Amino acid sequence: MYESFSKLYYLCSMGRILGIDYGQKRVGLAVSDPLNMFATPLETVTVEQVTDFLKQYIAAEPVDLFVVGYPRHLNNTPSQNAPRVTAFVTHLKRTFPAVPVILADERYTSKMAFQAMIDGGLKKKARRDKATVDKISAVLILQEYLQNNTL
Repeated sequence: MYESFSKLYYLCSMGRILGIDYGQKRVGLAVSDPLNMFATPLETVTVEQVTDFLKQYIAAEPVDLFVVGYPRHLNNTPSQNAPRVTAFVTHLKRTFPAVPVILADERYTSKMAFQAMIDGGLKKKARRDKATVDKISAVLILQEYLQNNTL
């Protein structure tokens, strides 16, 4: 009985995991539920706002991990945005040293996000909003991580 309670307490006290789709202008953010089973869109912020947003979020919610999408070409070589993502990851590690950072493959997430918006019935005008695409891309990055790496 004690083991069951102990495991349940651990599960309920877990921090959230943040998924990050880092772009040239905007950063899509997604967050897991407290049990780290599902990813939901959180916000899209500008590159300049992301650090302040994360500081405020972490002050309000415990965060155990950052999952950052890493851009690669089909042949597995880093894409044009990879140096920016690498610099951002270095910045994350310095700014939030207690929160580990994991890189995740983000190939096709923008295309999958756009298709998800179509499948979800979003009108054409709403699909043009790149901030929505960025948030959904972050959800896809995080959800794949959760499916492959959690309890």
